[in-house]
Amino acid sequence: MPEIKLIATDMDHTLLTEAGELPPHFDAYIEQMQRANIQFAVASCRPLYTLEAMFPQYKDQLILICDNGAVIKHHGKIIAQTLLPNADLREMFRYVQEHTDGHPLICGLDGAVADRADTAYDAEFRAFYTTLNYRTDPLAWAGQADKLTLYLPHHDAEAVFANQLNPRFGDRYSVAVTADCWIDIMPMHINKGNAMMQMSQLLQIDATAMMAFGDNFNDKEMLQYVKYSYLVANARPQMAPYADFRTASNQEFGVLKVIKRVLAQAE
Repeated sequence: MPEIKLIATDMDHTLLTEAGELPPHFDAYIEQMQRANIQFAVASCRPLYTLEAMFPQYKDQLILICDNGAVIKHHGKIIAQTLLPNADLREMFRYVQEHTDGHPLICGLDGAVADRADTAYDAEFRAFYTTLNYRTDPLAWAGQADKLTLYLPHHDAEAVFANQLNPRFGDRYSVAVTADCWIDIMPMHINKGNAMMQMSQLLQIDATAMMAFGDNFNDKEMLQYVKYSYLVANARPQMAPYADFRTASNQEFGVLKVIKRVLAQAE
């Protein structure tokens, strides 16, 4: 394995355990990567404010690829931000409510907005969107947003994607299944792979010196872009064609096992 200069990882079901926790002593590995001059990128469907809260000590020292690439922050500076027009958000919100069993959230840059009728799902929402506001008329909201997401309590995301959302929005927006119970809709061409390409250009790091880890459909483009692509053992079986390598599951800290090997080689 040649010198690795950038390591990117998905969060949920990849780096994080099923309890939503980082591997033990992960901060020590962040510091080791810094000493080895390896850039570390967190690439997630989670918003910026949630990722920053997860890495409070290092938030200005990492690459944060947020909302699947709609917002990218490099070492404390936002370098990319792609918004959805409010009229588009309203169309999506109405469609989700009227034609699916999903519960939509507008993903504002400073917090998510949900229908007051959906407070029964507050715990599920706040697991990812820690800043959340309920409104009687969410369609009247007029802030800046980069994504619409929908929570599917029946865990039928693949079917809803295939039968409703991709046929309706796939030719105009980037639509991605991010979990059995979540689907994200972003501006066209927004994905983690394009975010990695932007980082490659900014940092002058070739894809051949990049490594990435993932488990789900919204990781596909990122895994395809880098030279060293890994799936955790608990990844969706359908993801097999998109990564060249395998590691242990998130519960077994598979990402960390590979990072340890990279760091050992860098010594």
